[in-house]
Amino acid sequence: MSITPQLMGILNLTSDSFFDGGKYIDLPSALNQANLLISEGADILDIGAESSKPGSHPIPEHVEKERIVSFLSMLHNSYTGTSHEEGVNFKIPISVDTSRSSVAKAALEMGVSAINDIYALRRDLELVSIISEFKCRIVLMHMQGTPDCMQKSPHYENVVDETLAFLEERVSFAMAHGIQKENIILDPGIGFGKTLEHNCTLLKNIARFRNLGFPVLVGTSRKSFLGAITGKNVKERLLSTAATVAYLALQGVDILRVHDVLAMKEVLQVIQAINNKSPLEKLGKHPPYSPLTN
Repeated sequence: MSITPQLMGILNLTSDSFFDGGKYIDLPSALNQANLLISEGADILDIGAESSKPGSHPIPEHVEKERIVSFLSMLHNSYTGTSHEEGVNFKIPISVDTSRSSVAKAALEMGVSAINDIYALRRDLELVSIISEFKCRIVLMHMQGTPDCMQKSPHYENVVDETLAFLEERVSFAMAHGIQKENIILDPGIGFGKTLEHNCTLLKNIARFRNLGFPVLVGTSRKSFLGAITGKNVKERLLSTAATVAYLALQGVDILRVHDVLAMKEVLQVIQAINNKSPLEKLGKHPPYSPLTN
């Protein structure tokens, strides 16, 4: 049995994300939610300012950057009572969900630990240089198509083989451009250009992704494929999300990206206890790779 995964808490500074779009678009609400996720036991906080739900469209780059920078400044100020200084350490590691180099550079200069790129370094060719320069973590995710069209008619001859091949090619690209192997995290992209069958097949075969030799991140939280299985709307998918979290933890996945940190932490504590680990042990304390740290 592998070590319990880290929990990545989701914070969307967006108006139209599929679950919580608009709830945290104003900075005070976002700050309250960030502190709640941290208090509930999030190991990592993942902040995004551009929605990537099916059918969504890009927002102007300057709008995304302004949202991220303004929030990071407020988060820092709430801890210290002072203005931002370069290299600040936040309470927990911060990941920024962006595929744009200017947004990533600004966030990294403010002390974030990772960039979570759903385009896997394909949208902005300058981003790979930024990641290499800052020597930060990078999440490379698989996506067929783009958010505005990815769910219209996703098709694969073999979804597992094709997703693995894509990620292997992206790893080669990243390393050829100066990104260190130990800074790469892989995400099969559940719900990004996949049908219900595709998603279930990827989850069933998640061990093949771990066998690539990189930490694996998976996000299933409240996604539509769970609704397709259970008939529940997005607000009623807590239990089905918990089922996937339990399954993925038992499969040895390293990072789980979730909206409901407290509930998923309880799921992981039970798994720890069943596997003869103290339920009071800090989650993610000794993962099988160098963890995200400030």
